Amino acid sequence: MHRIVSLLAAFCGIILFIPAAAPAQELAVLDHLQTRPEGTEYRETSRYDDVVVFMQVVAATSPRIHLTTFGYTFEGRALPLAVVGDVKDASPEAVRASGKTVVYIQGDIHAGEVEGKEALQVLLRGLARGEHREWLDSLVLLIAPIYNADGNERIRLTNRPRQNGPVGGMGQRANAQDYDLNRDHMKLDAPESRSLVRLYAQYDPQVAIDLHTTDGSRHAYYLTYAPPYHPATDAGIDALLRKEWLPAVTKAVKQKYDWDFYYYGNFGGEFGQRGQERGWYTYDYRPRFNTNYVGLRNIIGILAEIYAYATFEDRIKASYRFVEESLNFAAANAAKLRAVKAAADACALVGQRLATRATLKKGDMVDILVGDVAQERNPYSGQIMFRRLDVRAPEKMYEWGSFEATETERVPAFYYLPPTPALSAAVERLEAHGVKLSRLDAARTADVEQFRIDKTDVAPRAFQDHQERSVDGAWEPASAELPAGTVVVDMTQPLARLVFLLLEPRSDDGLLDWNVLDAALKDAKVYPIVRSRN
Repeated sequence: MHRIVSLLAAFCGIILFIPAAAPAQELAVLDHLQTRPEGTEYRETSRYDDVVVFMQVVAATSPRIHLTTFGYTFEGRALPLAVVGDVKDASPEAVRASGKTVVYIQGDIHAGEVEGKEALQVLLRGLARGEHREWLDSLVLLIAPIYNADGNERIRLTNRPRQNGPVGGMGQRANAQDYDLNRDHMKLDAPESRSLVRLYAQYDPQVAIDLHTTDGSRHAYYLTYAPPYHPATDAGIDALLRKEWLPAVTKAVKQKYDWDFYYYGNFGGEFGQRGQERGWYTYDYRPRFNTNYVGLRNIIGILAEIYAYATFEDRIKASYRFVEESLNFAAANAAKLRAVKAAADACALVGQRLATRATLKKGDMVDILVGDVAQERNPYSGQIMFRRLDVRAPEKMYEWGSFEATETERVPAFYYLPPTPALSAAVERLEAHGVKLSRLDAARTADVEQFRIDKTDVAPRAFQDHQERSVDGAWEPASAELPAGTVVVDMTQPLARLVFLLLEPRSDDGLLDWNVLDAALKDAKVYPIVRSRN
């Protein structure tokens, strides 16, 4: 108890001070423990130190909450992680040894989208009190409330200006390098991204939930969601989410609170992008986005987007309710979730054709609930904010909520990377993603396929400090001398889908696209990586 009191006293005014109490009264501490929004009538969002201390306090009251860190930000802040479950400690070894279904939940990847960060603290406090004890019979939770910790500390009242608070300001979208962390999952330029994919490799969760806040369209949903979108994602993951999990959460929230949730989208046509017909359009399919990326790791990924124009308090409630009902489903179906991921891990991909590029697919005509907003002024900055009105006007329109391949390629049994300095960055990226590699002990001649480069295009404008590259051409038979030390990537491993999109030259989100292979491509007539013919 003295430890709890000292932690709270150190941050008096951030988390409410609690008088000393006897050890038997430790749990009473949680009745007074508040998040920063709760302690400021929802004017302010939590700072990094608030979150860390809050997590330390709840862990000190519960033997089932274990604290650790999973990496560092660009500015050197440790990324906090709460491991919640009947495990001996927070280590990946202890979590994997539990045999239970592992669920990773993340907030604050965009640090102006703060509701997930706050909701996850509320969730931890409830778990410390013993709420939802039944979840831990079948689940271990990995809870990371503040992923973009550097961006979180760059508080401005002018960030996300139309969002309905917090009126005391919020963090920025990018990290301290000015990178959007939700575009970095393939290239791994940011230490936060490398820390996260290391967590995925070490803990190997079955589920990953990523909490965001919307921009743009004035719809009537408190929250919208999305599964992994890349067409190369395992079909079992997509079916589970679309046919069972997301409908179950939607139904439960509607019955309990009369709040509407639906698939993520924005309006096209009028009030939308030029040239589009009126419709409900989702976002990009490429794995640079976290939820699409985890799908290629055979993780059941879920994106949640809380509605920006609901009040800050209601946005936190929406985030919490989504996570709560998602965990109710996960606990009730824990064995099925493990089986879905295990089947995806074991799926034989060699010889199959997977998508390298895709386009939006026109779906059915559906009723989309159109909303409305009123204008308010932030009392401290004077800027206009929008407040959600309880308007739910159904409008029929086509839904563009999935993708279909425009190009496919055959999955080979092996890729071969010659041991040249020009490919060292590519090998390092594969290792950072957790891909299993081996090396040839001796030189050998092999019948392979090499990709003939007919044309190269480089984007005229930089994106995240990269000018994305693409090549046209075709794979053709060849005989190759593979020297000793050649890196061999076996495509029977669980990460084969991810490897395929990292290494295929026509992938629009691979290592070639992100300039990792530029040194090897200078004046090249063939792609520097070859693949087996089978």
